[in-house]
Amino acid sequence: MSALVTGLKTPEQIQAMREGGKIIAHIFADIREFIHAGMSEKDVDAFVEGRIKHYGAIATYKTSEVNFPGVICISTNDEVVHGVPTDYVFEKGDVVSFDLVVTYKDMKTDSAFTMVVDDQPTGAAKHLINTTERSLYAGIDAIKGPVYTGDIAAAVEKVLREGKLGIIRELVGHGVGLKMHMPPDIPNVGRKGTGVLLKPGDTIAIEPMATLGSEKVVTLDDEWTFASRDGTLAAHFEHTVLITENGAEIITSL
Repeated sequence: MSALVTGLKTPEQIQAMREGGKIIAHIFADIREFIHAGMSEKDVDAFVEGRIKHYGAIATYKTSEVNFPGVICISTNDEVVHGVPTDYVFEKGDVVSFDLVVTYKDMKTDSAFTMVVDDQPTGAAKHLINTTERSLYAGIDAIKGPVYTGDIAAAVEKVLREGKLGIIRELVGHGVGLKMHMPPDIPNVGRKGTGVLLKPGDTIAIEPMATLGSEKVVTLDDEWTFASRDGTLAAHFEHTVLITENGAEIITSL
């Protein structure tokens, strides 16, 4: 099954993913500088569309593979993932997650982060954001070379459970590269030594999602956006990583 992740991926394709990952990282830095209270989700979506073109990539969400009504998923406050950009105007203190996939030289990379608009995270929002991000890096740190998907999932779950957060089980990470979503699933709960054995050359997206309350989610009327069922704040972090002989290379970072 591991071969399904890599397909016939060549060193050139892996290098294309590295370049595409750097593009996402640059765009995320651009978003952090651009976003302010008083602008809308659609304003940010239009900005990101321009940045994707500037960097010479393709907005994967707008291709026939996905047909998403935007170039980036923008999930605000209780929205967990896949938020459709709307006319909602950001307010200071909003908790916002951005999830972006780009295609570069025919290869896909995928990443996400959560931030607070015009403010530093405080209180429960700070705990949610910091713990969810730590769980992502715990999952990455669990990779010491060939690794079972259950090893990654167990590491993510441990951090989120210790933080007493609602762990979203219905949505998972995944293989990525030749397509946006490929086998195997990378859950955020699991047991060590179980699942699919990932090998050097495999590329996966690890993406913990958590809430301050229930692990249950609902789909909104747009049929894309997932929100927390109990209306509590949500966070989402994600990196595309390459499994190496001795660990993992984070592809979607500067």
